[in-house]
Amino acid sequence: MQGETTPEDGAENLSLQIAAAVELLSMIAALDEDADIVDNGATFTIEGITVTLVFDVRADRMRLISGITSDEGLGQAQLHRLMQANFDSALDARYAIAQGTVWSTFIHPLSSLTQDDFISGIAQTVTLVKTFGTTFTSGAFVFGGGDSNGELQKLLMEMLQDGEEI
Repeated sequence: MQGETTPEDGAENLSLQIAAAVELLSMIAALDEDADIVDNGATFTIEGITVTLVFDVRADRMRLISGITSDEGLGQAQLHRLMQANFDSALDARYAIAQGTVWSTFIHPLSSLTQDDFISGIAQTVTLVKTFGTTFTSGAFVFGGGDSNGELQKLLMEMLQDGEEI
């Protein structure tokens, strides 16, 4: 029957996901020769930012995470700004809070992850860390319809009024 899967299909999919995971680890080793590679992921450094990759081939998922700061002392305004950024300026990466930490994270299925997706995910994860507290963006684009463009304009005006370099 169409749409039915066989045990062979499941084994083939698992093999593809294992191959994808191995490819991710190879890319990380090429990006950071000092990366700490383990069975289900790796910890590596990009532009001075520590990033951890974890994956589960059986669940067909991968996740990049990078800790930003403690969630202690985050005010309502900053939490509100994180949610705004998740809507329009964080793009494919996201801000998250877990275990008392604010994180930058990128989550994707292993089976459809391309090399370009992975490199973009790393770049967005690192950029979210770097822009936390200022522009809250993971890249050059802002998805329309949100509040971030207005927030960025306010930030630029404040910087100009304070005589800061842009």
